[in-house]
Amino acid sequence: MFRQGKHIRETYLEQDMWPSIFCQGCGNGTVLNCTMRAIDKLGLDIDKIVFVSGIGCSSRMPGYINADGLHTTHGRAIAFATGIKLASPELEVIVFTGDGDLAGIGGNHFIHAARRNVNLTVVCINNYNYGMTGSQTSPTTPVGGFTTTSPYGNIEMPFDLAHLALGAGAPFVAKWTTAFPHETMTAIKRGIEHPGFAFIEVVTPCPIGFGRKNQLKEGRDFLLWLKQNSLGKSRYDKLSPAEQKACTKIIVGQYRDDPRPEFVGEWGKLIDKFFVE
Repeated sequence: MFRQGKHIRETYLEQDMWPSIFCQGCGNGTVLNCTMRAIDKLGLDIDKIVFVSGIGCSSRMPGYINADGLHTTHGRAIAFATGIKLASPELEVIVFTGDGDLAGIGGNHFIHAARRNVNLTVVCINNYNYGMTGSQTSPTTPVGGFTTTSPYGNIEMPFDLAHLALGAGAPFVAKWTTAFPHETMTAIKRGIEHPGFAFIEVVTPCPIGFGRKNQLKEGRDFLLWLKQNSLGKSRYDKLSPAEQKACTKIIVGQYRDDPRPEFVGEWGKLIDKFFVE
């Protein structure tokens, strides 16, 4: 349903930016595709959207979109995005971030934006490592995962980003993998529609950085592994507590959709009440 019958690349993306810098088999292109399809389905004006990112492979994504964007400093994408939303509440603000960018140096900004319920759509591309800077262990590297800084297997317990968002109070939380592109697109669309902080985690292949050290060096093998190792949340919720504790699969689906008063709107009410005569 792309506008004027054009392909997504012709409609929304910068034509002179191709081919992309992403490695073969990388999931970033799928997430970018899902996001632009969600925007298209919503009929949004691309000139009224700002795309914000920090540092990392996924943070290069705004550069491929024919729209306004900020490529900010490491871990600070949500802080910049919050400033944009406060200054221009009428704009739609979408953040692209990675597991290291969001949950490492950016962890504090993440949990407080969720707590405050700032009206942002945060799409986190989780590829289990710092893919751009040398494939080091990230906050989401699975226990036993091999990286350049865990050559004998990771011994640290990883963050579950969706549950971290839930614990911080995010009113909209979803988790998918690029093995489910339609569901990912739908989750991003619902996140954009949600009147508050929306967090969508997308687990993606990184065949070069993470995969080649973990017997998943081909993109299709990594994608198949994601599909085979995913379990729908509705099915997971029916398991017994013991079965849930023993489950090692990626739990995909809608975790929460529970609107509550949004920060920028509440802040505006204070301004009107105490500072506007």
